[in-house]
Amino acid sequence: MQGLVLQLTRAGFLVVLWLFVWAVLRTLRSDIYAASGLRVPPRSRKTPVSLPGRKQKVAKYLVVTQGSLAGTRITLGTQPVLMGRADDSTLVLTDDYASTRHARLSPRGSDWYVEDLGSTNGTYLDRVKVTTAVRVPLGTPVRVGKTVIELRP
Repeated sequence: MQGLVLQLTRAGFLVVLWLFVWAVLRTLRSDIYAASGLRVPPRSRKTPVSLPGRKQKVAKYLVVTQGSLAGTRITLGTQPVLMGRADDSTLVLTDDYASTRHARLSPRGSDWYVEDLGSTNGTYLDRVKVTTAVRVPLGTPVRVGKTVIELRP
């Protein structure tokens, strides 16, 4: 009887050990693949230079280009645009990958800045994860969950 208990204990220990090794490998794999997306530099876009007699293009609209709300257009004003699943958000996302309060798009002068509000899945500006407030150039995709938005003149 003691031999049987000892063998079952050994087998159980091996199963637990292999489950732990599998969990560690799975975590490492997901971290490596997640990090590989961060190393991709954003596409090079030159900032328009202000020339005398020419107006610099200013963002007037926020357009949803991908996701369940594709085609939605919001006119930008002086107030920040809050994005998330909360009912009081400016852009209410019906996306399981978006947090309740996911990201905020705020005006600073004639520029707009995006910042992540501590979301679970992160906010990305052209495939680069947003960790602080970052200026959003016109036409650059911003991904919030499965929804992609752009600023348009």
